[in-house]
Amino acid sequence: MQVVSASLPSEAASRAKADIVNDFSIQVATVNGSGSQSSNLVLLRALFEMGIPVSGKNLFPSNIAGLPTWYTIRASKFGFTGRKKEIDVLVAMNSQTAVDDVQGLEPGRAVIYDEPLQLASVRDDLIFYGVPFDRLTAPVCPVVKLRKLVRNMVYDGVLAWLLEIEMEEIRNGINKHFSTKPKAAAGFEWAARNLEKRDPFRLERMDLNRGKIIVEGNAAAALGAVFGGVSVITWYPITPSSSLAEAAQGYLKRFRTDPETGKATFAVVQAEDELASIGMAVGAGWAGARSMTTTAGPGISLMSEFVGLAHFAEIPVVIMDVQRMGPSTGLPTRTSQGDLTSAATLSHGDTAHPMLIPSTPEECFEFSGRAFDVAERLQTPVFLMLDLDLGMNYWAADKFEYPDWPMDRGKVLSEAEIERLGGDWGRYRDVDGDGIAYRTLPGNPHPQGAYFARGTGHDEDANYSEREDDWIRNVDRIKRKLDAASGWLPEPVIAESPEGEIGLLAAGTSHEAVRECRTQLRQEYGLETSYCRVRGWPFSREVLEFVTRHDRVYVVDQNRDGQLRTLLQTQFPGIHDHLRSVRYYGGMPLDARTVTDTIVEREQL
Repeated sequence: MQVVSASLPSEAASRAKADIVNDFSIQVATVNGSGSQSSNLVLLRALFEMGIPVSGKNLFPSNIAGLPTWYTIRASKFGFTGRKKEIDVLVAMNSQTAVDDVQGLEPGRAVIYDEPLQLASVRDDLIFYGVPFDRLTAPVCPVVKLRKLVRNMVYDGVLAWLLEIEMEEIRNGINKHFSTKPKAAAGFEWAARNLEKRDPFRLERMDLNRGKIIVEGNAAAALGAVFGGVSVITWYPITPSSSLAEAAQGYLKRFRTDPETGKATFAVVQAEDELASIGMAVGAGWAGARSMTTTAGPGISLMSEFVGLAHFAEIPVVIMDVQRMGPSTGLPTRTSQGDLTSAATLSHGDTAHPMLIPSTPEECFEFSGRAFDVAERLQTPVFLMLDLDLGMNYWAADKFEYPDWPMDRGKVLSEAEIERLGGDWGRYRDVDGDGIAYRTLPGNPHPQGAYFARGTGHDEDANYSEREDDWIRNVDRIKRKLDAASGWLPEPVIAESPEGEIGLLAAGTSHEAVRECRTQLRQEYGLETSYCRVRGWPFSREVLEFVTRHDRVYVVDQNRDGQLRTLLQTQFPGIHDHLRSVRYYGGMPLDARTVTDTIVEREQL
């Protein structure tokens, strides 16, 4: 996109050259429970509808109203949607954090603040705009209890004037989010009369969002599960996965209610705890339903025993883990990729569970549906690994494609198929040499269709056994099918640069930071890089080949212990010397500058 049109008069062209257009971040600092979320979404949607690539990050406290909350909107004409480390335009509405928020800015940034905070004297290298929010709110909102909400809409109007956001798009956003129509125009009109534009930041219409939607990752995963054929959802409320289960329930009510009888063709059960939730889901999977549960790190810890049962009894079930900060209660509203190693090997004994790891809402939709195919094909628990940043924040995404692949129910024997076998089949018998046995579903009327789904030692025919050879044969067969699981998982996405001196490897939401980091390394240091984004575990051979082609591969982790790197080293012990670790575990969404600075330091550039 050209920022300056050739037809602009010289004065306007000179101003536009100095301006920073469609490439900056806005942070709104308020308090939890003030109703600012809706106002922030109005801003986000207005920029999106102006065709500007945009993303929103909500940082909110996990306990009571009145604690600080921040919402960051990033506009990037280059299409970068990861968090930007630097804040360019600050809206300071919280007296508790205002001074610290201002002190954290770099020189030349803009601050819109509530006049009673008197922030203009804090620093002399920033551009301050004081706004009398209470005085502007009272005349347009006679209902006192609504003034807090309208007050937030006033800063939308002020920003609209300062940054040149189209007021029509602000109004459209208000119409979408509010049944009443709070008047952002009051802030716009006051700013137009009283403020002198002195900062370089502004927005102008682009056309880069054509055909796109704006959606949370949790909602995308929920819709993917519905299209993937889920019929049983069991869950226990836990941040940040609750909205996934709630969204799925809404979609099921809409799409899976019999139009003639009005009865549901699905079951959604809110359990009394995570233990009950996973137990119900495993039971439903054994009964032939496509079943799932949603949870986060503490729930994963509690689900260990039932997941081990499903692994050893070979029962398909999908667990959607929206990762947050741990251990223990940790920071429930901060993001992390700290469950990778625990989910991969959850439960005692020799266990392993395939993981699908999306990076975008589109992949949340696709992988959520495919997870049921993988679970039923391999007859095992399968994890879909989101994180709070992807799950609870809004992202621009291409419209989802209707799934065009048939559901893969795996090796399920019908009554006729058992009859053709003469009734001679064994539930845990490897007939095809791929480690995957055949199963029947409850309700199969054939007399030989029944079996015990055992979590204890058993032989090939599901008879109880403590024989050493039966045990070893069984666990080796299970390992064989899971070693081949990568063939059923999404393949890695590899961007190979012929001049790439080093490799980068990441998963999940680290992708957005790494994508921008590669540009920073190229433009600022002349360093070309190759990039491998893994999307499932166990890793495929392509991942091994990527690592071995590079002397140094920086593995980006959003956890303290380098869990993605650990999984790589465990599966491919010979690549240890190739791997370098880039780790961030502060709970904020990962930003590109943090990755870039770490690599620059290690490479001594």
